[in-house]
Amino acid sequence: MKKNKKTAVIIGAGPAGLTAAYELLEKSDIHPIVLEAGDMIGGISQTVRYNGNRMDIGGHRFFSKNKEVMDWWQRMMPIQGGRSKDDILLDLNDKELVSGGPDPEKEDRVILKRHRVSRIFFLRRFFDYPISLSMTTFANMGLIRTMKAGFGYLGAMLHKRPEKSLEDFYINRFGKPLYRMFFEDYTEKVWGIHPSKLGADWGSQRVKGLSVQAVLKDMVNKKFGKKKNNGKVETSLIEEYIYPKYGPGQLWEIVADEVKSLGGEILMQSEAVGLHTQNGNVASVDYRDADGVIHTIACDYALSTMPIKDLVAAIRDDSKPEDVRRIAAELPYRDFITVGLCVKKLKIKNKTHIKTWLNRVPDTWIYIQERDVKIGRLQIFNNWSPYLVNDYEHTIWMGLEYFCSEGDPMWTMEKDDFIKMAIDELVKIDIVEREDVLDACHVRIKKAYPAYYGSYYELDTVKDWLNGFNNLFCMGRNGQHRYNNMDHSMLTAMKTVEAILNGDNSKSAIWAVNTEEEYHESK
Repeated sequence: MKKNKKTAVIIGAGPAGLTAAYELLEKSDIHPIVLEAGDMIGGISQTVRYNGNRMDIGGHRFFSKNKEVMDWWQRMMPIQGGRSKDDILLDLNDKELVSGGPDPEKEDRVILKRHRVSRIFFLRRFFDYPISLSMTTFANMGLIRTMKAGFGYLGAMLHKRPEKSLEDFYINRFGKPLYRMFFEDYTEKVWGIHPSKLGADWGSQRVKGLSVQAVLKDMVNKKFGKKKNNGKVETSLIEEYIYPKYGPGQLWEIVADEVKSLGGEILMQSEAVGLHTQNGNVASVDYRDADGVIHTIACDYALSTMPIKDLVAAIRDDSKPEDVRRIAAELPYRDFITVGLCVKKLKIKNKTHIKTWLNRVPDTWIYIQERDVKIGRLQIFNNWSPYLVNDYEHTIWMGLEYFCSEGDPMWTMEKDDFIKMAIDELVKIDIVEREDVLDACHVRIKKAYPAYYGSYYELDTVKDWLNGFNNLFCMGRNGQHRYNNMDHSMLTAMKTVEAILNGDNSKSAIWAVNTEEEYHESK
């Protein structure tokens, strides 16, 4: 590295951090040094390997309304030109393959086309996700529940509530009975707090535009062959997406290799522990290596994807206001535990029109709405990509997802006890037989989800203070304390690089990502 080159220290080797590093190398002579506290590339978008199986933490559909992001992914991993293993076994030709694209049976650097199937498991039955107004839905709900839902929805249309909470947000769009059936308990599972105490902001970012009206419009357009909303589609109604052969971690491992081949540095097990400021800039960053030794890197730019709570604590600045310290220290997060479970078969069977191997259910995600278990979602990795599963033809590899808070009883439960509890729950709700379980693992992720309550409502005070450092840029989900999708996190990195190259210290375009109401509704 030439001594006169400028240096950007990037905290975190997740989607935002690696995107920023790659973009800087492609578009400038700025030298990026990426500090990753853990030993895995990809952050929450990593792929965990266990006994020949691969596990996608949290599930990542590769879909964006932003063409730049879609093109970026496909530049790293081209779309398949041959059929994948599951389509060959079923003799299916229902995907539009790319002429000259790689064959996933022969090449690894390939991204697959996948059909989305996600459903809700409630009352020991399957409901469409998002909820559809089909005869199956009404039959599963029963006459009385259906009538209550209909009258509740009409009431919500006539009398809109001021949207002071997530509860208000959902009731306005679905009515109180549907909210209580399909949103109230599940939301409390995810966040550990009742929706009446959560901000409506979360709903506006995660399910923009989704409502009974949107579902009805989508059904009518499908029925009569019309283009969805003149080419527009709600994010929650997406039916097709792309997906790396070996999961999201594979793509980010490829990006990391690209960054290194272009001259960037990625330091693993290197935790950023201090940011030293001088004259309104971050002058250097301290990091602790795997042996506990502290090192210091002088920098011209500091790009952070670390949780704001930790970033503010790490900034060494005597003028740090007390209210900034307090708000950041009290920012809420939700943590995440996944149990990987390998089984011979499931008790639940495929009753959809979708053709599957051995009549397995076609779902990628199943939202577990049952009130008598703690599990929030169930991923079936066979349906994300057949290449995630060591023995696709004879086993089913799943991820049982639990939402918790660091230090609570679920978080501190012994690994073996937690796995036993998870298996007990799937047996209880008639999804598996205990004797069909072959293998299991346990993975914990800290600060997986920034939460929207408590001191979150004072976040602007912290944001304004952080923005006051000319060369400090906050990116990504935890870096902005915003429940961003992967494409949004990447866009914050792209906007950051644009700002650096344009000498723009305002940061406004970076913080504006995923705040526009139109983003999820237009392409």
